[in-house]
Amino acid sequence: MDKYYKEIKEKLIDDEIYAIAKDYSKERHRVITYYEIGKLLNDAGNKYGASIIKKYSKKLINELGRKYSERTIRSMRRLYNEFKDEIWKPLVSKLNWMQLLIFCERKK
Repeated sequence: MDKYYKEIKEKLIDDEIYAIAKDYSKERHRVITYYEIGKLLNDAGNKYGASIIKKYSKKLINELGRKYSERTIRSMRRLYNEFKDEIWKPLVSKLNWMQLLIFCERKK
């Protein structure tokens, strides 16, 4: 009985470790992607004006879904603007997307 319990426990622990590593990797990728999108949005805004965010948001919602609201798109741009002049990559390993949003909100 102890042998089975130990093996079950080890498998569950391994699964939890894998899930944490996978979640970290996904979140890190998301933050990097949103930072890069923020740069593109910043550049597009400089070229086409601030209304481009609203236009892009409408198009993205129609083509990719509701999660790309104007607020979300603005947050991506804000992320880029907050960290463009800093060495931000080490921060990615410490904070997730929601934590970065909260950080940006507090700096307003």
